[in-house]
Amino acid sequence: MSKVYIGGKLYDKADAKISVFDHGLLYGDGVFEGIRVYSGKVFRLPEHIDRLYDSARAIHLEIPLSREQMAEAVVSTVRANGKKDGYIRLVVTRGAGTLGLDPRKTSDPQVIIIVDDIALYPQELYDNGLEIVTAATIRNHPNAVNPRIKSLNYLNNILAKIEGIRAGCLEALMLNHKGEVAECTGDNVFVVKHGILRTPPTDAGILEGVTRNAVLELARAAGIPAQEMTLTRHDVYTADECFLTGTAAEVIPVVKCDGRPIGNGKPGPVTRQLRERFQQLVRQ
Repeated sequence: MSKVYIGGKLYDKADAKISVFDHGLLYGDGVFEGIRVYSGKVFRLPEHIDRLYDSARAIHLEIPLSREQMAEAVVSTVRANGKKDGYIRLVVTRGAGTLGLDPRKTSDPQVIIIVDDIALYPQELYDNGLEIVTAATIRNHPNAVNPRIKSLNYLNNILAKIEGIRAGCLEALMLNHKGEVAECTGDNVFVVKHGILRTPPTDAGILEGVTRNAVLELARAAGIPAQEMTLTRHDVYTADECFLTGTAAEVIPVVKCDGRPIGNGKPGPVTRQLRERFQQLVRQ
């Protein structure tokens, strides 16, 4: 039976509950992180904790634990669940309050840590590649809700995800308010052209992915030139290779976008190399 951490205590899954008056439920008012456990070790925990606290600060949410206490809570919850390989969902809500938006009327922000399994894509898609479509729903404007905030309000991504599913795809490409490539609904996007790796910069209106940053480091260490630069759909359509990165997805090839084959329609050598290097990194 899995154990869920809520506010300093561990509860059985069936008993893990918070108030229906929590503003996390009522308004999506809160922040979260998805983190991986590999061979019993939490992958890049400090980066995830930093991003969580940055997200919280951006929405004026005071987390009731220090970063060190939060890291310890994550590690001890993983230990309590005996998970060697798994997925952590770390959530901080605004806390229970009255009906109405005013966050001053809430108290007791809830820290929730769930340790479970996740499988986004079947193995054959890692071997043969994924097909994506461009969603009509654009990424949140940075002056509305900045995409760098990993908030509990994921409707922007969910609406685009529904478009992808309706088109028979498991992922959808999202553009920003300028019509440039931002990211997919749950993953960052990379293209390869003439051996150069390219991915949109953070100011394109994207979440700065922990896996994205790890892959950029791996590329540089392997001598693969890597650039963060503005991309358009034209760059995706004419790329030699394309792949997505994310905590749950890791590194997954994309072989078709909007019905157009990318490169030769098969996962490319740079994608394969970076996927292998990523697997080595997490198994170290």
